[in-house]
Amino acid sequence: MHPTEPFTSELGPFIARHLALKEALGRRYQNERAVLTNLDRFLAAQTPGHRQFNAETFSLWGATFAHLTPTVRRNWMRIARNLCLYRQRSEPACFLPDLSGFPRPHQAQRPYLFTEQQIVRLLHAADGLKPTSTSPLYGQGLRLAIVLLYTSGLRRGELVRLTLGDYDAGGRALLIRDTKFHKSRLVPLSLDAAREMNGYLQVRYQLSHAADAPLLCNRHGALRPYSGTGLAQGLRRLFEQAGITTAQGRLPRIHDLRHTFAHHALGRWYRAGVDVQAKLPALAAYMGHVSVISTQHYLGSFEPFALAASERFADHCAPWLTTNAADGGVL
Repeated sequence: MHPTEPFTSELGPFIARHLALKEALGRRYQNERAVLTNLDRFLAAQTPGHRQFNAETFSLWGATFAHLTPTVRRNWMRIARNLCLYRQRSEPACFLPDLSGFPRPHQAQRPYLFTEQQIVRLLHAADGLKPTSTSPLYGQGLRLAIVLLYTSGLRRGELVRLTLGDYDAGGRALLIRDTKFHKSRLVPLSLDAAREMNGYLQVRYQLSHAADAPLLCNRHGALRPYSGTGLAQGLRRLFEQAGITTAQGRLPRIHDLRHTFAHHALGRWYRAGVDVQAKLPALAAYMGHVSVISTQHYLGSFEPFALAASERFADHCAPWLTTNAADGGVL
């Protein structure tokens, strides 16, 4: 629950009701709350004759975050526009920002796909890391992180929030609790991943091992979990040490391991002749997507999938095409 915000602008009552509605529907809305609080304070600080929310004050407010990236600016403006759409339900004539004036959407970065050989190099690099005073399981922890991200498609935040109690050794599964879309799920592990987990736990249990203790941990005073930033820094150093860079010479993103998991799963299904569309709901549930639509974009992102789909279409239709051509038919 959030403390009651002192919204004082003319939009204050609408902001309060809008946030209350969204949060009652199960949305966290933390970023939206911060943006709308910023907007409320901006309007309240204007001179009495310029506190009305209209095209002029919307433009002036936008100028206060002009230093941010186009994607972030567009998102802030979109949040304000959604508030106006809510306001229109009771005040149809109220100001509504024009989408055509928003910054153009940023083109999504093409994911980097790790090869199996590169994953092996990363594991070897992790094996060579020495423990430190603040990270007694430095190498073991980063090795397990690579294994779980690559074989289970976990998000970085899901990984760092795992506790020892979230792993069911008998069922060979991880409990991912209250994740991005307020959904919890069980993620079965492969035999290889389970072996890695069990090997890691043998050394992890030498430290504090209550059920609510973090799976991946470091020690800065007391035992505590990695932050998302801390884990990312460690993995990026591992990428650098293993000499893995993108075609542009940059280090891959941590999220690229999740893309790699999805693409490798889809590739295995294509090669096995499986109906990939029928399997997408299972992949969506495994990865914690709110909808299969979020999973489908992996299908068209890379040429191998398009080529495999074309080959499958040709194999399926070849008898009909051959017969049609022999009969003098045209397509």
